[in-house]
Amino acid sequence: MAVHDHTPHRTGFHLPSWNRAFAADSVSDTATTAAGSTVAARSLAAVRITTGFIFLWAFLDKTFGWHYATGSGKGWIDGGSPTKGFLSGVSAGPLQSFFHDIAGKGWTDTLFMLALLGIGAALMSGIALRITAVAGTILMAMMWAAEWPPAQHLTGGAPSMSSNPIVDYHLIYALAMILFALTAAGTTWGLGRLWARLPVVRDNRWLR
Repeated sequence: MAVHDHTPHRTGFHLPSWNRAFAADSVSDTATTAAGSTVAARSLAAVRITTGFIFLWAFLDKTFGWHYATGSGKGWIDGGSPTKGFLSGVSAGPLQSFFHDIAGKGWTDTLFMLALLGIGAALMSGIALRITAVAGTILMAMMWAAEWPPAQHLTGGAPSMSSNPIVDYHLIYALAMILFALTAAGTTWGLGRLWARLPVVRDNRWLR
């Protein structure tokens, strides 16, 4: 009986081992990048929400006088002024007289409180981040000018106690809000996607 050797036939295309290793590395890199993007998006969303809470808390405390920055019975609803104490006490910078003039006025209080509420609610919900970035930057610029960090001394000669003449928390908040708008940070842990689908927002991209 004759015995015949049959060489097995392989079908299909097979990558060499180094190609398979490269493909595996590519898949691993893609997965790592995706995971990193998810972590980054969630981290940015967490910063957005906590930043929004800072503004929203300031609005609530100044409105109801929760005895933190605003004493009990001195809230906005009790007839207190959210801006009078701060703006009338401005004692440095070229805009002192301007801030003294608008301190405690009805329209000043209303605009300031609406800004705190709007910025806080928008950041926490993740909607209208472009408008929020503009409004928030203007508010932070005004507050920076009121505190005037470049001054080493107040008008009376006392040390201003400024820790940095240029960069302080006002600038950091403004940059953070601009970052939220540029990265569409409201789509993670927020209502950004739903907001963007509204017809008026689709037709006016500046509302996003």
